[in-house]
Amino acid sequence: MKKSSYNIGYILFLAVVAACGGFLFGYDTAVISGTIKQVTTLFGLNDIEQGWYVGCALVGSIAGVAVAGTMSDWIGRRLTMIFASIMFSVSAIGCALCGSYQWLVFYRIVGGIGIGIVSIVSPMYISEIAVTEYRGRLVSLYQLAITVGFLGAYLINYWLLSVSESMRFDSELMNWIFVDEVWRGMLGMETLPALLFFIILFIIPESPRWLLLRGKVARSESIFGKIYSRKERAKKQVEELQAHIANETKSEFKYLFQPGILTAVVAGLCIAILGQFMGVNAVLYYGPTIFENAGLSGGDSLFYQVLIGVVNMGTTVLALLIIDKIGRKKLVYYGVSGMIVSLLLIAFYFSFGESLGLSSILMLIFFLLYVFCTAVSISAVVWVLLSEMYPTKVRGIAMSIAGFALWVGTYLVSQLTPWLLGTITPAGTFLLFAVMCVPYMLIMWRYIPETAGKSLEEIEKYWLSRK
Repeated sequence: MKKSSYNIGYILFLAVVAACGGFLFGYDTAVISGTIKQVTTLFGLNDIEQGWYVGCALVGSIAGVAVAGTMSDWIGRRLTMIFASIMFSVSAIGCALCGSYQWLVFYRIVGGIGIGIVSIVSPMYISEIAVTEYRGRLVSLYQLAITVGFLGAYLINYWLLSVSESMRFDSELMNWIFVDEVWRGMLGMETLPALLFFIILFIIPESPRWLLLRGKVARSESIFGKIYSRKERAKKQVEELQAHIANETKSEFKYLFQPGILTAVVAGLCIAILGQFMGVNAVLYYGPTIFENAGLSGGDSLFYQVLIGVVNMGTTVLALLIIDKIGRKKLVYYGVSGMIVSLLLIAFYFSFGESLGLSSILMLIFFLLYVFCTAVSISAVVWVLLSEMYPTKVRGIAMSIAGFALWVGTYLVSQLTPWLLGTITPAGTFLLFAVMCVPYMLIMWRYIPETAGKSLEEIEKYWLSRK
């Protein structure tokens, strides 16, 4: 297909809007890192309770992914994202104004539901409006938006901490939220992007592939007519998809158990859950805590986290530019190899850094190297793969299964990290993360196909050809 046969500007606009869900995902996930110490001190939390404060939102995420696929298949991709934006708004306002630790946990769980939903539906929507040549880069916009959300949260945390130390407001409410208990302001600032996401979702259309599944041919063809420059190309796309859908089995659930499709589901589940045991979320959630335990002040630790956010975002831009050229699997091979090396270096620092008199700057360099390797590989690739691996008819259900596994893994890591750091030491914790990289690489090599340059229908045919 020639480049002139589609409207890349319109496609990019739709992808950017859907990717805004990733920004909220990133902000809601990363903002917690700057509040852990304050909330722990205020409520007198032990290691297990601290892990629950971080992990409770992930319980919400697990619930979110459990319903996201079915919900998006039932009411559509766009309405499901609108529902998620409401969850984010309620969570942010509730966290800022809650009167007890129990209510704080409740509102974090509400926000987690939003995270779980957008983690499935936003990349799904993008993959369904994208053309083959640019699908990898367009879906990677979602991961880029996550990293922008991470960085936004780190910057807001760093800025609000400085504000709380140097300013007083006339309003008691403002002092309560932004000075006396500044963690409230950190969590509450998510209200602004959440409401913006809610508004702009009314601008974009429903996924044309989903509309075809619901028999709404005219609306689907109208949207494809905006995606493709030529009407005949849009009509041909609709006809091809109609023929493809007609050949699919009528039972969505049974379709998951066809030999090739089952392989895809299990492989997606494995890479989703294993990716969480390779350390990335431990760094994103507990980075400031780890840095403070290494002897840095609170302000310095948050500044280090900002640097991590900058590298994370910048590297994701690089991944976005090369993912369709180099391919998904090569990025994983190169990046995970670098992750193993950097994790071993981090473990070495925590084992011998003090006795050798090594500077904390060296520790920062190792962490930044790790974030670079992670962002250019598994973080950029996982959502692309999960959004394109499955047939249209079961994409919502299959992505929910993989997303469920991913969030279960994320929850376990967030819950266990304080205990791991205290029990097997930081060195042992990062050594464990390095070991977990090995089975991830083996599964990618043995079971996951290279999907770059293939249409969603061609990828489905690949899985069906496997026995």
